[in-house]
Parts: sequence; structure tokens; C-alpha cells
Amino acid sequence: MARNGPLLDPEEVLERFHGGPKSGVFTDGSCEGNPGPGGWGFVWVEDDEILAHDCGYEPQTTNNQMELEALIQAMRRIPEDARVTIFSDSQLCVRTINEWAPAWEQRGWRRKGGPIANLERVQALYRLAGSHPDVELRWIKAHDGSRWNEYVDALANTYMRERGA
Repeated sequence: MARNGPLLDPEEVLERFHGGPKSGVFTDGSCEGNPGPGGWGFVWVEDDEILAHDCGYEPQTTNNQMELEALIQAMRRIPEDARVTIFSDSQLCVRTINEWAPAWEQRGWRRKGGPIANLERVQALYRLAGSHPDVELRWIKAHDGSRWNEYVDALANTYMRERGA
């Protein structure tokens, strides 16, 4: 996703942005080049208070892999009985889990148009989603000023700030 302006750190995001949902789990992945070095981040908030957050880095990855990894890490951190909405700005990831993965599973993890990209991560995320029956995965527009979506973008891009990119 194209970005306007410099990379912000998470604290700057909290000072600058105030819109969007105040509760939920927000995830994002990022990659410099595709493939290239990338990062992921998630934050779980209730009424604008952070309950948990984390981020990570991979030296050689793709944007979609990092988007999936952010969702996987978030699902691993929330209790299976949690009632929460997880927001991702990746329509591909949201549609993969909500729409396509059930049919792929029924067909032995095959799709009509060829192999499933990032199959291991898709399967891991789909299993985790199945173990969280009261979690809703929903798409959120990227870079529209939503505080917590901007925050996870900053977490996912921590590696670029540290490298001076």
C-alpha cells in the first residue's frame, strides 16, 4: 500500500490519530520490496487501552506473508473464548479466511486455479480462526486515519525505521 509522508513510530501515531474503532485487534504486515525484508504487527485494544501488542521481522519475505503472520500472531495471543473483532487492511487475507479457505479445505487444500500461495500460513490461520468461534475477521481501509490501524502499520514498519529506510 502506498504511503503518504514519513514513517511514524507508534507513539507518534497515538498523538496524531484518534479516529476509527476504539476496541478490537488490529493487524498489519509490511515489506520493503516484494520479496524483501518485512515486518508484522498487532495490537489488541479495549476502549483505546492496549491489552497486548507485538511485532516481528523476517529478512526475506513478502507482504502477504507478513499480513498472514500478523493475523496468526494475534490469534495466538487472544483467548479461544474471546469475543472480539480482528481488523486487517488486507482484503486478500480477510477473503482467504472468510470465503475461500473452507472450500479449499474440502478439496484437500487445492484451488481450481492452481496452488494456494502461502499454504502453510493460510492453513495455520484457518485452524486458529476455527478455534476462536466468537472472533470476527473484518477488513478495514488502510491509511485512512484509523488510530489503531495506523498504529499496527507503525509496528509492522519498525524494522524500516531501525534500518533508516
